[in-house]
Amino acid sequence: MAEYSPEMRQFACILHLYHIKAYDYLRKIFPLPHPCSLTNWLSNNEAAAGFSNDIFLRLQEKVERGDQAYCYCAVMVQDMSLQKQQEWDPQTRRLTGFVDLGAGILDADEAPLASEAIILMAVGISSPWTAPLGYFFVNSMTGRLLAQLFHQTISKLNNIGITVLAVTSGASACGAETARALGIRMDPERIRCTFHHPPGSAHSITYFFDVCHALQLIRNALQCFQKVEWLSDTMWWQHVVELAALGEQRVLEPCSPSSGRSGSKESYHLKVNFATRLFSEGVADALEHLQKLGLASFQNCSGTVKFVRLMSSLCDVFCGRGPYGKGLKVPLLAGNYTKISNLFNEAKSFFVTLTDSVGRYIIKSKRKLGFLSLLLNAESLKWLYSNYMCPEGTPSHHLQTYAFSLDPLELFLRALQQACGTSGSPTCTVFQAAYHKLLASCSLSPGSPHGSGSGNVSSLDVSLSHSRDLTLGSIRAQYNPARGRALATEYPFCAGLLLHSSALSNALTDLSLHAWSVTCAASFVAEQLAWDLQCEACLASLFDSDESRLRCRSVLYVKKLGRVSLPSASVHCIASISERVLKRYGNKNTKLWHSSLEQKVFQELLGERPLFPTLTNHLFEGELSINNHYTVLLKKITRCYLNMRTNPAQHLNLKYPCGRHRLKRHLFPSPLGSCQSSCTHVAS
Repeated sequence: MAEYSPEMRQFACILHLYHIKAYDYLRKIFPLPHPCSLTNWLSNNEAAAGFSNDIFLRLQEKVERGDQAYCYCAVMVQDMSLQKQQEWDPQTRRLTGFVDLGAGILDADEAPLASEAIILMAVGISSPWTAPLGYFFVNSMTGRLLAQLFHQTISKLNNIGITVLAVTSGASACGAETARALGIRMDPERIRCTFHHPPGSAHSITYFFDVCHALQLIRNALQCFQKVEWLSDTMWWQHVVELAALGEQRVLEPCSPSSGRSGSKESYHLKVNFATRLFSEGVADALEHLQKLGLASFQNCSGTVKFVRLMSSLCDVFCGRGPYGKGLKVPLLAGNYTKISNLFNEAKSFFVTLTDSVGRYIIKSKRKLGFLSLLLNAESLKWLYSNYMCPEGTPSHHLQTYAFSLDPLELFLRALQQACGTSGSPTCTVFQAAYHKLLASCSLSPGSPHGSGSGNVSSLDVSLSHSRDLTLGSIRAQYNPARGRALATEYPFCAGLLLHSSALSNALTDLSLHAWSVTCAASFVAEQLAWDLQCEACLASLFDSDESRLRCRSVLYVKKLGRVSLPSASVHCIASISERVLKRYGNKNTKLWHSSLEQKVFQELLGERPLFPTLTNHLFEGELSINNHYTVLLKKITRCYLNMRTNPAQHLNLKYPCGRHRLKRHLFPSPLGSCQSSCTHVAS
């Protein structure tokens, strides 16, 4: 190997990665090295382009110590766009920004500039460890290139004693080309979900497409076709659009005898939870409920409900996150395989019969990739169960299906983007510096918050962010772009009562009015957070809703006071304590003082009754860490309330009518239960 010049090494590596057949042919004529030698040439120390030797050495140490969790893994790939730019590196005294596959940078006037970075990661299939394996600077990403990078990665992992069971790519044109280059066949009648490594050997590896990408393609198909039919049912996309665009609807119902107001009626408002995922059980339940209420837009939606329910079940299977999940969200086990296998068979018979409005099969149309991706994933999961869980002496008794999505890699890329310090595409130099920083803090321990250099961001949050354009809120934004976030300038209801510098506040003697103003301020906080929260369960916990009428969280029965949606008891409790702390310690309006106030609020909350009782089960859907959704929600509410109180001009339109009675009319334009028959959403 020492006899090959750097230029020859670059030539051999590039030719092998971009065109394996040409490399094999030239190897018969010229003394080119064996492909196994190229794996070493594509490796580097520290954070240079190519495979990271340090990560592979640390993985090898764990395998040699007999840690079974590291003996089997999945490999995934994702790209990140780069800014094309040449830069001078004073340390190496060379120009940077060119293509670099690990065998050396192509430094020449006519050499192409890198436009993308390809990042590879290994993920444990039975234990939640992750390891960034390396990156490559390229100017064009092709399926054949990714296929060869997969082969090189698998070979390097095999050399240190780790067996790769699956690979994952995005459900895109490049991803489909990669699958075909590896030998995957996506014909629904003759699916081949595995490829051999090395080519011609007996060892098989399964192929997965990222589930979130597949769901986005299915959403695109539904938008294009507007309706899809199967047997005697029809799924109408317009039902989903109507649900997302539903304004607040006032509902009057007779009071229960226990309320002491028998004979009168209670007023509620239907409020859509825009954080609800498009393909979820909540959307199906909401459509059924609105149909029972008699709303004209939701009649004859039984076919849509069936379609959404099937997609929801598939999502639950492919997004299993840990041993504490419920229903189909638990890892794949021997006890639930039969149920999951039956679901996959139902989905296959369902997908192959879907037709558009003129009778053409969807599975053969130009919008087929999303459906084919889910069918391929189902076959891959069944193959893994049959070959790695059923026989005796198998490596794992359960499979975390979360390991076969791109979410772990998205978590790392999110941290990488933050380390780059730019909202746009970084240059090669900035990317390398950020990668080096993350690699230095990377821990390979299962479940470690710094397991992939991602800080304290949870995988659940990244999954929610990854699928943000698959929510009712994203559908609403597509079809109603004019409905913006005008809440802050339309809520002048309570700042005058709470500002210590206000003469009105100093003269205030009506304690009941002050209590209601805190309630209105808490409502403002809830409405503000509702725009930013991506979690359906957390958003539903912000408001005082009646869950006895509809258990799903996609549509809420919210109590209102005039235009104000009443906050939940937990949000009101946090707001009251925050106000008490603020009065006690004053306002210095500095960052350090804000942090001190937040800490004092949390200390006061320790003695209170348990907050957010509806989130108890939700805590087990993500990692069991201190930064779970419960604590994050407490921080967000406290921070938002304190910011509103200390910087009111940034949050509220401070124009108050003079006089207490006029203020009271302004705060509460109509008594509870006497609003108009229907109310528009506060942000419309």
